[in-house]
Amino acid sequence: MGELIRLESIVKSYDGNIVLDGINLSVSENEFVTLLGPSGCGKTTTLRLIGGFEKPDEGRIFFDGKEINNVPANQRPVNTVFQNYALFPHMNVGENIAFGLRIKNKTDQYIKDKIEYVLKLVNLKGFETRSIHQLSGGQQQRIAMARAIVNEPRVLLLDEPLGALDLKLRQEMEYELVRLKKELGITFIYVTHDQEEALTMSDKVVVMNEGRIQQEGTPEQIYNEPENAFVADFIGDSNILPGKMIRDYLVMINGIEFPCIDGSEQGFKPRQKVDVVIRPEDIEIKPYGKGLFNGTIISKLFIGMHYEMLVESEDGKIEWLLQNYDQHEVGEKIGMYVKPENIQIMHKPRSEDEEALELDI
Repeated sequence: MGELIRLESIVKSYDGNIVLDGINLSVSENEFVTLLGPSGCGKTTTLRLIGGFEKPDEGRIFFDGKEINNVPANQRPVNTVFQNYALFPHMNVGENIAFGLRIKNKTDQYIKDKIEYVLKLVNLKGFETRSIHQLSGGQQQRIAMARAIVNEPRVLLLDEPLGALDLKLRQEMEYELVRLKKELGITFIYVTHDQEEALTMSDKVVVMNEGRIQQEGTPEQIYNEPENAFVADFIGDSNILPGKMIRDYLVMINGIEFPCIDGSEQGFKPRQKVDVVIRPEDIEIKPYGKGLFNGTIISKLFIGMHYEMLVESEDGKIEWLLQNYDQHEVGEKIGMYVKPENIQIMHKPRSEDEEALELDI
């Protein structure tokens, strides 16, 4: 897949407040890219810049190798689906879908054929004459999708389009979006603050915070190999703990030495302070005294298919979050074990690295 969209050193501010601070991003043709991050991180502004609804203060935007900074929104080969769907309430389903085609002066027969095609594509065949008020939230979302894709854009921009749906319907629509993307061969750029949506649908996830890209990669890379504490904390549940490298492949956490798979090859030095990420599902429960470390279960919740437990370390300094399919009781003393490949070592922020490396942990 060749590069379709490129953002170079994009800066954007509103009323003196920087919203995007030097964004560089590449999107390949037929790629499903999700911009993921908390409210105010700049993801929607990035989407609006690509769509032509805003102009950058600095930097350049390229489409198919050509700069499009000054190309108006209606001349860009992109369509946008918004969270509120923006359907015309006074028009029926067919009229809503046909709106963009009529502006382009397409023939009545062409419009009729296209409406039938896209309604079949979004599994709403025969809904042409339905009123918008007669549709459920999920059906309105599908009509908004149909209205966007009927214009055959090369890029579809989606700004939290599933945010107003209930959980079950949202999950169904996630699969529908992936199916549509594969069938249509359109590039999708999707904005959400929901990590599950991002990990479920995307070819590439771009994690943003405070106007900057924190990490980009496949869902597996983002989840299993977070590059900093923000990404680790934002994507799934994590134990993020202060640690110290002892030597290659050995890290100390709370006075206990853990074998790991990181070392000098990843830029870590002996005695260097680090952040250590251990996912709660990667902590194996062993009999007391039979693991790498011990603790006492202080709380337990049943979360659907698994139990979520807080375990206090023996010295009382750390609470570990565990997820396990087997039931254990509050007050039970357990041993815990973590495989070396499930321990993710991360560099601390530069200012902390520059402090004295010696720290009793």
